[in-house]
Amino acid sequence: MRNASFTCARVNPISVTPPIQAIDQDRNIQPPSERPGILYSILVGTPEDYPQYFHMNLTTAELTLLKPINRDLHQKFDLVIKAEQDNGHPLPAFANLHIEILDENNQKPYFTRSTYEGFILESSPVGTTISDNRNLTSPLQVVVLDNDVEETKDPQLHLFLNDYTTFFTVTQSGITRYLTLLQPVDREVQQLYTFSMTASDGVQESVPVTVNILVIDANDNSPTFSNISYSVKIYTDMRPGEGVIKLTAVDADEGANGQIVYEILAGDQGHFAINEQTGLITIAPGVALAVGRAYALTVRASDSAPPAQRRSSITTVYIEVLPPNNQSPPRFPQLMYSLEVSEAMRIGAVLLNLQAFDREGDPIKYLIQNGDPQQVFNLSQSSGLLALGKPLDRESTDRYILIVTASDGRPDGTSTATVNIVVTDVNDNGPVFDMFLPKNLSVQEEEANAFVGQVRATDADAGVNGQVHYSLANFNSLFRITSNGSIYTAVKLNREVRDYYELIVEATDGAADPRRSTLTLAIKVLDIDDNSPVFTNASYTVCVPENLPPGTVFLQLEAKDVDLGADVNYRIRTEEARQYFALNKHTGELSLRKSLDYESFSDAEATFTFLVEAFDSKGTMPPGLATVTVRVKDMNDYSPVFSQKLYRGMVAPDAVKGTVITTVSAEDQDPPGTPASRVRYKVDVVQFPYSASIFDVEENSGRVVTRVNLNEEPSTVFKLVVIAYDDGDPVKFNTTTVEIAVLQPSVIPRFTQDEYRPPPVSESAPKGTVVTVVTAAALNQTVVYSIVSGNEEDVFAINNRTGVISVKKPLDYESVQSYELRVQADSMQVVRSNLRVPSKSNTAKVFIEVKDENDHAPVFTKKVYIGGVSEDARMFSSVLKVKANDKDTGNYSAMQYRLIIPPIKDGKEGFVIEAYTGLIKTAMLFKNMRRSYFKFQVIATDDYGKGLSSKAEVLVSVVNQLDMQVIVSNVPPTLVEQNKDQLIGILERYIQDQIPGATVVVESIGARRFGDGYSEEDYTKSDLMVYAIDPQTNRAIMRNELFKFLDGKLLDINKEFQPYLGQGGRILEIRTPDVVANVKKQAQAVGYTEGALLALAVIIILCCMPAILIVMVSYRQRQAECAKTARIQMALPAGKPTGAVANNLYEELGDSTMRGYAQQEQQQLLRPSLLRPEELSMESGIDPGQEYYGQDYYSYEHGYELPQYGSRRRLLSPSGMYDEYGEVVVESDGGYYYSPHGPAAEEWAKKKRIKLVVDPEYETSSTGEESAPDPGQRNRLSNPSFQPNGSSNIYVAQNGSVVRTRRACLGNNLKVTSPVRLGKQFKKLDKLAVTHEESVPLNTLSKGPSLSDKMNSRPCSVSFSSTIGAENVVTKAGAAKLKSTDEQESVVDHEEVKEPLESHSEHTQSDEEELWMGPWNNLHIPMTKL
Repeated sequence: MRNASFTCARVNPISVTPPIQAIDQDRNIQPPSERPGILYSILVGTPEDYPQYFHMNLTTAELTLLKPINRDLHQKFDLVIKAEQDNGHPLPAFANLHIEILDENNQKPYFTRSTYEGFILESSPVGTTISDNRNLTSPLQVVVLDNDVEETKDPQLHLFLNDYTTFFTVTQSGITRYLTLLQPVDREVQQLYTFSMTASDGVQESVPVTVNILVIDANDNSPTFSNISYSVKIYTDMRPGEGVIKLTAVDADEGANGQIVYEILAGDQGHFAINEQTGLITIAPGVALAVGRAYALTVRASDSAPPAQRRSSITTVYIEVLPPNNQSPPRFPQLMYSLEVSEAMRIGAVLLNLQAFDREGDPIKYLIQNGDPQQVFNLSQSSGLLALGKPLDRESTDRYILIVTASDGRPDGTSTATVNIVVTDVNDNGPVFDMFLPKNLSVQEEEANAFVGQVRATDADAGVNGQVHYSLANFNSLFRITSNGSIYTAVKLNREVRDYYELIVEATDGAADPRRSTLTLAIKVLDIDDNSPVFTNASYTVCVPENLPPGTVFLQLEAKDVDLGADVNYRIRTEEARQYFALNKHTGELSLRKSLDYESFSDAEATFTFLVEAFDSKGTMPPGLATVTVRVKDMNDYSPVFSQKLYRGMVAPDAVKGTVITTVSAEDQDPPGTPASRVRYKVDVVQFPYSASIFDVEENSGRVVTRVNLNEEPSTVFKLVVIAYDDGDPVKFNTTTVEIAVLQPSVIPRFTQDEYRPPPVSESAPKGTVVTVVTAAALNQTVVYSIVSGNEEDVFAINNRTGVISVKKPLDYESVQSYELRVQADSMQVVRSNLRVPSKSNTAKVFIEVKDENDHAPVFTKKVYIGGVSEDARMFSSVLKVKANDKDTGNYSAMQYRLIIPPIKDGKEGFVIEAYTGLIKTAMLFKNMRRSYFKFQVIATDDYGKGLSSKAEVLVSVVNQLDMQVIVSNVPPTLVEQNKDQLIGILERYIQDQIPGATVVVESIGARRFGDGYSEEDYTKSDLMVYAIDPQTNRAIMRNELFKFLDGKLLDINKEFQPYLGQGGRILEIRTPDVVANVKKQAQAVGYTEGALLALAVIIILCCMPAILIVMVSYRQRQAECAKTARIQMALPAGKPTGAVANNLYEELGDSTMRGYAQQEQQQLLRPSLLRPEELSMESGIDPGQEYYGQDYYSYEHGYELPQYGSRRRLLSPSGMYDEYGEVVVESDGGYYYSPHGPAAEEWAKKKRIKLVVDPEYETSSTGEESAPDPGQRNRLSNPSFQPNGSSNIYVAQNGSVVRTRRACLGNNLKVTSPVRLGKQFKKLDKLAVTHEESVPLNTLSKGPSLSDKMNSRPCSVSFSSTIGAENVVTKAGAAKLKSTDEQESVVDHEEVKEPLESHSEHTQSDEEELWMGPWNNLHIPMTKL
């Protein structure tokens, strides 16, 4: 569809939008030279006579007009255009062309007159028609015509005014139009309204005409005196005709309505006369004035309107006759002066001569008393000339009312006059555009006279200086602007030519030398329908007062569619909002369906939020959306209401500034918490201004206080008007009156002291304890005492008759150390009126100091303190620091600490504490005690140990580097040390995410260690060695678990470390300690050696395959022999007991084929008996009710209870455990004995010499078969004999340790290890890291099955007896593979119970091949294979 519109003038060629053009879709498949042409023609059209008017070019499709068209015959044409190829294959295409015939509007509308004068009475009601004469007999007729329309027809023109559109309007139809009144006018506010009026036919606009409307005065104002009454003093020596006072009344009306006539109605007694024109009252002729006479003249001022409309007012003049003296005040010639001053008046210009006259001729001093706070005017003090002191600005202040005084210096020698100054306007302001109107406008293309937008400018000047006229500074041929600022397109715009204009609008005022201002508008030309409507705002927020009636429009929504022909409709998209709101689909007016109630909303903000959409009813684009938020506004429904209509108060004549007199109170019934319910107070300064100058009311509390230090006469009564107002919308208020009486000084008591400072009062003082006594006296008055301030918590009481201040409530020094009370003494007369009268003399201060008592026990900062100590810690090493706080002061907060530790061993306590610092230190060595822990209590007692006490728990776990991790960071160790507490707190929080309550302990902070063996140090980086204590197990968290907890959160930890490590500071890695890493490397080195040996063994085996076959046959034979031996041992009888348990018993370790510890009545596990079960204190971490075994050394059978998790062992070096290894000596009885070396051991050797024996019960024949032991031989253990030829194991016991070397069991070939060889074995212990476990309680040994049921005897055995009577014990050997220190740790904590290890009893070994170590001291140490 294409459109063409034009007038009947010659417009060839006709412009068609969009241009007529057809495109061949096959053009790209043919070369340009072979492409066919396109032929255009008009196929058909309506009306049928279209060929008479239009012709189309066959090849260019240019449309031309053949002859003018009569619009009375044809208003439009609809044609169908055909396009086809010229190659004989037409393949036609069709399009519709719509042509609209427009009227040839070539004439502008015009008014029949260039100016119009209208008249309106100021009392006329709304809707009154403006008249054309002062008599208001005929209406003002405005005739406007258009030559394009017959004069007898209504031209349908639109008339609009450029100003005062809220006061006047013009009828909308007809040839003759009338102006009517839209709102009442007031002549006293504005008498002349001047504006311009323009007519438009929709295309062209008329020349503006000027309309002047004069407001005719109505007698709507009464004459007004400046005062309600006047007082004047006259003297007996005044002569008849001499002026007494000049009265001035003001009437704002004009003419006769404002002409005032004065007359005395009553009270003159014929002694006074008044000039009816000037209002001057004079002494009547022939009157002799008598001293003491007083007159009250009633004077009326009336205007000169007709009697029926006449208005008047009255005033009273009080005249007092005095004897002649020289003290009459100066008098102004008149009491009221009025003048007009231009705002352009120069500074210093004399405005008025206010000279007064004095009967006595005394010098007069003139002052401006009120009305000029900015000191705009200067009044000469001596001459009375009023001059301009500062520039005037009518736009800020257009009127001044000055109160001027003339004084001759005597107390009663002052009179006043009023000067009314009206500031007249000059053109000193330019038009100012309304910046809230949109400046970004849009218009559709191809539309003439399209409304583009509107501007509005205002001028602060008055009259013609404030009338604004608009014009365009550019693009006058494209746009036009009306007198009201509306902008239209003057011609059709073509977006393809230009789509953006910056239009400059100029506004000028109506002065002869006008002022100008400009505004730039951005105008965008819109295109076709390819856009959705867009709201002017993406979101609308509107505040709607509650209780508005349904149907009220509260928001105008507007959406614009930049496409041509868009019909934007509106609707509410949110379904829930439709029950409350309605949206006009055409206008976008959002209105209420039902009234809204603010109190019905439960949330803090009563709001509705919903979506609205605008869509093009003719288009296909999706709708545009906007969010509307409606806030329901709580309206102010109630005014504050005072609790009393009249308040009374009393005040001392010398009360100081800020003295509280009384308190007013008002309540507002609006919802609490809303601005409308908040009541505030202020003083009404208009009524009783003097009272308002010396008294004030506190805004929030309503307390009436003195504004200044008073110096008032006693018995004076002041009235003060207090206003209570709220913050609602609108603000509502109420008033009350406060009467304040000034007391006589004799009624006010006086204290004997201004300040009282009694001795300190103990905080434990009981109720009723007397603090002090205050005393005041008054003349013939009973004194009543009260505490007026400082006793807000009602801690003290005062006897209102005696003045005794006592304790009323318990005191607490820790809460309040001192009190400052203000006491007041009042007479009984004042108290009975339920008032208080503070003054300088009847108030005093009481300073009360509270004495501290020891009434608070210390409080520890933690209930449980958790720390750790390294097993290699030295004596008196610091472990942790405890701290207790006490709310008391002085010595009562000085702490003394002590520990309560259950005895561990030999009466040792293990830890000590510094009594006054709380630092806990070690008091013993913790070597070989890893995984032990200690629990004890710490007591804090205040007053240096003489006061109250409290306690806390302390847990100390023994650790070593196997429990630790090293956190390596890229900052110096000093920085880590400075922020240690914060960093440890962060680490602790991440570990507590996995193990609640865990505590992180710092072992050391130092330079970073690196390199081979960690022998190098880097002080630019740091190593932070830490471990963590699990409060559930009371032991350190496993090192691997600690690594997992921290390394998995390393990025998060680094983020939290950043504020403490500085820019770029971070954790580089988390690694194992140096010692553990070195052990791993040594184990790896051993692994490499074993691998090389294994490879060599493989080569040897491949070379010796025949020998291997022979060995295999021999091995089978050996297996058969061993099986036979085992069957024989199974048949052996059980052993018998030989006597009472000795002080140091051991059970011999059995074969590795054993699954657990078996026992008989007479046998015990390898455990020391010196440490009794009751000594295994829970506080030391050694639990007598739990069995501890190293899971990587023993195998277990079902008959013995498996160890639970928590079995702890500790890596320790045997270095230093043996100072002397001792020697084995053959005595004269043929027995072998072992004793230590060195003089220090001589005494011990005499008591601890150990005899080495061979038990023939287990001798083995040369064939490897076991001989049945004789039962009698089992009972010979108290007197053992040694058989040198027996094959056996040899045990050496030293200081509670057992050392065994094992040989192959070959009958009759027993070789006893020499002392030299034993020494070599002991030296090997120095190079070995041994594991250490806590003791298993002895009272659990009876749990296992009997030895006869569970244990297979070894082929041969050697037993030993001690010279101190140790019983014979039977050992069982369990072979264990050598493991590295790290492997052993891992096995114990993470692996299940291993299968029994392979027995090594079947092959021959040298004397040095195997070595075991048994118990050390009083703790069980599992044997480790070398």
